[in-house]
Amino acid sequence: MKEQLRLRFFAHSWISDWNHGNAHFLRGLASELVRLGQDVRCYEEMGSWSASNLLSEENERGPDAVQQFRNKFNDLDVRFYRNDFTFPSFAEGELRGSDVVVVHEWNHPQVVNTILDLKQKLGFRVLLHDTHHRAYSNPQELARFDLPHLDGVLAFGEAIHRIYTDGFGVPRAWTFHEAADTRNFQPVDVEKNTALVWIGNWGDEERTRELEEFLIRPASTLRPRKVVVHGVRYPDHAREQLRSAGIEFRGYLPNLSAPEVYSQSLITLHVPRRQYANGLSGIPTIRVFETMACGIPLLCSPWTDIEGLFRPGEDYLCVPDGRAMEAELKHLLSDGRARAQLASNALQTIRSRHTCAHRAQQLLDICEELGR
Repeated sequence: MKEQLRLRFFAHSWISDWNHGNAHFLRGLASELVRLGQDVRCYEEMGSWSASNLLSEENERGPDAVQQFRNKFNDLDVRFYRNDFTFPSFAEGELRGSDVVVVHEWNHPQVVNTILDLKQKLGFRVLLHDTHHRAYSNPQELARFDLPHLDGVLAFGEAIHRIYTDGFGVPRAWTFHEAADTRNFQPVDVEKNTALVWIGNWGDEERTRELEEFLIRPASTLRPRKVVVHGVRYPDHAREQLRSAGIEFRGYLPNLSAPEVYSQSLITLHVPRRQYANGLSGIPTIRVFETMACGIPLLCSPWTDIEGLFRPGEDYLCVPDGRAMEAELKHLLSDGRARAQLASNALQTIRSRHTCAHRAQQLLDICEELGR
């Protein structure tokens, strides 16, 4: 492999994480690759859905979040394009001389397919990076991509890996889990002023029942202890449920502010969307890695770590139902030693196996394999 690779990443947005959890890992991954001496460029569509909502919905918090990103990731070269008739010539100019182009699955098919059209002409390799459940829940969406012309797929779990190789017939795929950006996600020495925090979006009714059972009802029994929720896309009825349960709803939280918020709390929860508790049960979403990296005890609604990324019962606790969640919350809130042990175990696992630095090296190894 060359000493320096020219790597180009296309993602929905780099500057915005508004309802866009993919930005969390992608930022950390690209930044680690820069630190390893690689030539990295990051591309996003001008006026992306996430960035537009961030700036229109969050008032002064929107520009502040963008500036926070620029301050923390000033090593990233982020470039913008228009998805119109100018994109083919823009892409040809930008990608000439590139070695590997990584296109995230939350890009417009027209963008991905234009890049694939340029592949033969310019000689670079193209990897699709998939960190969503669409391949499982809505596979026809992925058929809009020119999959046969890919050089491979980076799949964030074994189940997604198998869908591409067995279902779509893609000849090469690698399981490429997300990981924690431990340069930004680490324990912060602040006062503990919150009993329980949950950071997550309400979304498209993909876990409404689960949030009611594992978050809202158990939290309502903790009064007068403080329980806090951050996130976006909460309809009025959801906000009313939180208020009635005594939960303080604080709205959007820039992801780079999450470490301090986690560190202010005694416990946090993981309530996966039902796709990740069923057919994709071995895939932890990015919040699992991030909470563990911040040294906060993690309680989970049901999911099965079939890929063996963590140590169930040591790095996190999983409960079968809402009643068990209520009991475990009360137990941990009263047992500081148990909380400390759980947090320490998880932090050790993250730092030894699941950082963006680990994944950056894995990607370089994959690029070397492609080079053969």
